[in-house]
Amino acid sequence: MADDKTEEFAFTPEQQELRMAVRGFCADNSDEATVRRLMESTPPFDEKAWARLGSELGVLGLGVPEELDGSGGGIVDAAIAVEELGAALFCGPVFGTIALSIPALVAAPHTPVRREVLSPLVTGARTAAFAVPDRAGRFAGDAVTVEATESGGAWTVSGTIERVVDAGAADDLLLTAKGSDGVALFVVDAAGSGVERTALSTMDSTRPQATIRFHDAPARLLAGPDEVERVCRHALHVGTVLLAAEQVGGAQHLLDRSVAYAQERLQFGRPIGSFQAVKHRLADMLVEQEHARSAAYHAAWALQDGADDPALATSIAQATCSAAYTRIAADTVQVHGGIGFTWEHRTHLYFKRAFTDAALLGSVEEHRDRIAEIVLDHAAIDYEVPVATG
Repeated sequence: MADDKTEEFAFTPEQQELRMAVRGFCADNSDEATVRRLMESTPPFDEKAWARLGSELGVLGLGVPEELDGSGGGIVDAAIAVEELGAALFCGPVFGTIALSIPALVAAPHTPVRREVLSPLVTGARTAAFAVPDRAGRFAGDAVTVEATESGGAWTVSGTIERVVDAGAADDLLLTAKGSDGVALFVVDAAGSGVERTALSTMDSTRPQATIRFHDAPARLLAGPDEVERVCRHALHVGTVLLAAEQVGGAQHLLDRSVAYAQERLQFGRPIGSFQAVKHRLADMLVEQEHARSAAYHAAWALQDGADDPALATSIAQATCSAAYTRIAADTVQVHGGIGFTWEHRTHLYFKRAFTDAALLGSVEEHRDRIAEIVLDHAAIDYEVPVATG
């Protein structure tokens, strides 16, 4: 955490213990054989392992206040856990449940519905997906495609939402819908009447997506028109930071594999890591990775402690981490040669995750454009730049 005197960021001993605990859990539950088996399974994750994340490790409750049955802690703690899950390519609804739905529920108004939905998510008994439209990680209320109707105090929703991550196996679906008073946030039981889900074929089989169709499906109100933008903005900010942390974890794993392979692979009688071109590539990968790690944890710290503009910090993190992960993934393939992209090699699984993650919650270019908008378009210039006239 932050030191009040120096304003430097450092992990506490407790956070280091958390990292090692999650890393050990992943070593037992997310080896390559397990990942390949689960990504072809239905549901595409181990429900018992997911429940252990909540009930034994308390990972699902990080950032959730203890009075809401959470583990306490903050966004930095959640980022540490998600980084380790990303490093192991853990199969589970990390994006839909941990990164988006739980933060949305934490920010939602105090109602019995919120607690009823949140508690089983924190324990790992249920999972959720976040079917809310965004533009580059910013809530897009004008893109809502679902209609909400109230009758006698009960709500139903109808409409279609395309390409929702983790929706295929989710127990609860958080979605925005347009009612007579405006857009509001609802939760729908995915196993209830009027819900139809169609699994999609995606590049990254470890991160499934589905299209959801609602036909007068019963819904419960989580946040009305006066609260929905705040709740969704918070969820998308946290989701962007945790996605960046996951990218850092995956990129670190690839960097470690590349360095190890360069030390083992012999060419012309010596390790390929001794060749200058390979050394330079690995050094560049390290620089990219350290830059990404700093950006991700600065954003987590900024959201947790209010140390910086959330919109600016999250866009910097996502732009930096997406670019770093995709480049390191591509460079890992180059270091490994042709074997790196074959089905038999784990590197290509990370390559697909890297490019899938880069398309979620906004592209690198979109976030860079937002950074320029925040920093440059609203900059107050109180000086003149001297220009030579002679």
